[in-house]
Amino acid sequence: MDNKTSNTIDFAAAREAIRSYSLKRGAVAVGICEAELVERIAPPGFGPLAILPGARSVISIGVTGCTRGTWKSTAKVMTFIGNSVGPIYRASFGLSFFIEKTFGYPSIFVPPHVDPEYGARVPIQSLKLHAELAGIGARSMAGDILLHPEYGLLYYGSVITEMPLPTDPPMAENPCPAPACVELYRRQGRTPCQKFCPVDCLSGTIDDTGEIDEMVCDMARCAEMCQQYENMPNIIDDAITADEVLDREEALYGAESQAFFYKVTSAVGATHAQCFECMRVCPVVTGAPQADPIRMGEAARKA
Repeated sequence: MDNKTSNTIDFAAAREAIRSYSLKRGAVAVGICEAELVERIAPPGFGPLAILPGARSVISIGVTGCTRGTWKSTAKVMTFIGNSVGPIYRASFGLSFFIEKTFGYPSIFVPPHVDPEYGARVPIQSLKLHAELAGIGARSMAGDILLHPEYGLLYYGSVITEMPLPTDPPMAENPCPAPACVELYRRQGRTPCQKFCPVDCLSGTIDDTGEIDEMVCDMARCAEMCQQYENMPNIIDDAITADEVLDREEALYGAESQAFFYKVTSAVGATHAQCFECMRVCPVVTGAPQADPIRMGEAARKA
């Protein structure tokens, strides 16, 4: 179908078809916001129009993360199984083709990667901004990681389309901070995520009503712990500048380097999301009604 026949399309029904497709592909949350709204908030050159000049809508989807057992495991185990990037790729990429094939509107899957012009920590698009405006996540005290009241921690993907779709509002209420977090903050001046951050990169305040007043994340400290984009050049530099043969061999073949090379060659999230300590102690993440993918799947099958 060509989009020139848009007067024959029921956009409300199309929205439901998009939602249904996304859920079947593994998403648990789907929201839509106007591309124009994202443009007004995103930095110049980082809005939807930079990717698709005729963009009208941004579709944000979320997939679940870890099982309950994962959160009880050790930090080094979490570095291998703590992320869920693969399902996002499959669901988002497929959705862009589904929209074009079904409704005829140009659409594009947003690469969840960094902009090569600006280095390793500037994304091509803020998937977090998309999800927040589309109502499937709200910013938290934990480095403004998005949280969902039903599913806890989600991983997000986006599709930008020229199709004008009915939109969703942002969340009316933020699940963060949880009552237990407010109580700890009143007693100790810190929330659980702030208290257990291994590099003290999180700080902020909660107001008298129990809402977020201020959230501060020291990105340099956080990145040093949880992102490993500089590992490869550091290993090479250490090997080149080593004065002793044994030091050179340790740099190239030591246990830490071997673990890094293993994760790179086996495509196991080797360069991002290596620290989960703030999420491990988050009551929203570990206690949300559908936070556990197994429990969520059972509910979906019953429905």
